[in-house]
Amino acid sequence: MELKLQLVDLNLRTTFRVAHGASNQRHNVIALLECQGLTGLGEAAAVFYYGDTQASLADYLRSLPRLDDDLFALERTLASLPHGPQAARAAVDIALHDLFGKLLGQPLYRLFGLQSLPLPLTSFTIAIDDPQIMAERAQHSGYPIIKIKVGTDQDETIVRAISRATSARLRVDANAAWSREQALEIIPRLAAYDIELIEQPLPVQDRQGYFWLKEQLRRQGIETPIFADESVRTSRDVAEMAGGLDGVVVKLMKCGGLREALRCIHTARAHGLQIMLSCMIETSVGVTAAAHLAPLCDYIDLDGPLLISNDLYEGVQYHQAQLELPQAPGVGVSLRSATRL
Repeated sequence: MELKLQLVDLNLRTTFRVAHGASNQRHNVIALLECQGLTGLGEAAAVFYYGDTQASLADYLRSLPRLDDDLFALERTLASLPHGPQAARAAVDIALHDLFGKLLGQPLYRLFGLQSLPLPLTSFTIAIDDPQIMAERAQHSGYPIIKIKVGTDQDETIVRAISRATSARLRVDANAAWSREQALEIIPRLAAYDIELIEQPLPVQDRQGYFWLKEQLRRQGIETPIFADESVRTSRDVAEMAGGLDGVVVKLMKCGGLREALRCIHTARAHGLQIMLSCMIETSVGVTAAAHLAPLCDYIDLDGPLLISNDLYEGVQYHQAQLELPQAPGVGVSLRSATRL
């Protein structure tokens, strides 16, 4: 099995500003695994708050020993990967699943037993900006579900402006920006805007804070669901934090791929948690791979390809907020016709 890499620089349609930084470009790695005359595609998204760079992801992938040619040995092959960035491991995992599906001539969702199950609608993300600009973007998007990035001294003003500009269902993502005290002060105020859920209100390392926050909110009669994202990377994290949460955010790039994402989903269900399937800033390669698991989830936030202007690949199709999975075998992505060599 031969591994090749493609370094891609993704141009964002607008500046993507969240609580811990802003960017106009993201730098990912596409993995191409060649085996038995087939090519499997995977993606690694470099996320700075996990310590990843495009170079570090590429270095890890280039350092891998030759992978097993037996495509029916997925678990063994993935277990043999050396410790390294989860996003890079995800690229290998996705590429192997793509090859597996192509070998069998079936799309992944069929191999997962998810034929004919409905997909939730995806949200569309509004990055931090002036409240009125954010409100205008939400309104002009036309999406029925809006995810609002917060983590400023104007958070309630932002939510109020967007709620007045659109009838969309609203979700809030604080990206670990609030302290316990700040979260306890602002969440009851935001609850008045009928927020569907709040993601990652507390710092990444403050896991015990979620148990405290949930108890304090319930004492006040606040039932707004609290989801953890950055604090929950693997199925073990899901189990450890279940008692302090209403739901978890599952991303291929932080858990290491489709195999561990499935474990996260099943672990969350076993603990009575809801699940949001989400993504980083990714091309259609990574997002389409994730979308094959969407029927297992309560919510999805798979808008990565909508946020970039130079996606080299095509896969999952967007009919506004409704996703349509590709029928091609494996992940089902292909190089866009305008970029074919």
